[in-house]
Amino acid sequence: MKKILFLLAMAVAAQGLGLAQGAMVRVAHLSPDAPAVDVLVNGQRAITGLAFKEVTPYIPLPAARVRVQVVPAGQEAPVVIDAELDLNEGIYYTVAATGFLANIRPQVYTDALAGLFPRAGFARVRVVHTSPDAPAVDVAVKGGPVLFPNLPFPRASQYLVVAAGTYDLEVRVAGSNTVALALPGVTLESGKTYTVFAVGSVRAGTLTVVPVVDAAALGGNR
Repeated sequence: MKKILFLLAMAVAAQGLGLAQGAMVRVAHLSPDAPAVDVLVNGQRAITGLAFKEVTPYIPLPAARVRVQVVPAGQEAPVVIDAELDLNEGIYYTVAATGFLANIRPQVYTDALAGLFPRAGFARVRVVHTSPDAPAVDVAVKGGPVLFPNLPFPRASQYLVVAAGTYDLEVRVAGSNTVALALPGVTLESGKTYTVFAVGSVRAGTLTVVPVVDAAALGGNR
């Protein structure tokens, strides 16, 4: 089970020093053939045992440059990701491990969440394409219009405001009616903001989606 105690300790230390909220950061393991990993922040083990398709809650961190390293769970090497990230005040980020293990790399997505909530009866949603061997895709209503067109790996769409409700969706090969993945019964609740990560491998037959609540007007993981 993943642990994020060091990140919480950093957040408490920042508050103790009288620092502002800083940045909000979550980490996602989206590399389909990588084992569970540990994440080091500035040389300290911050997250342990993060498995494929897991996404941590948002954690407040000081707005600063941080060094992020990823290693197999419980090990010191190999360091499969080693990157420096500049975190800005008041910004929400998703830091994702993407690609196959042989060429795994970090992707940093800026999440447009600060102070933004859909009005009653509506939800906000975006799609992030993180399947490394899938072509560009369209995400559409089943038998209906395209909501998110021509989304390539590893891009994130813009957030779209839609009426709250339950939708039958499908992931299509971009520009065609070829359905790569059917998504029946997708429920989007009023007042919530979602990210839907398209993950897995086409070749391995593991293409799927991981929906995550980014924020909610009356709670959620913000």
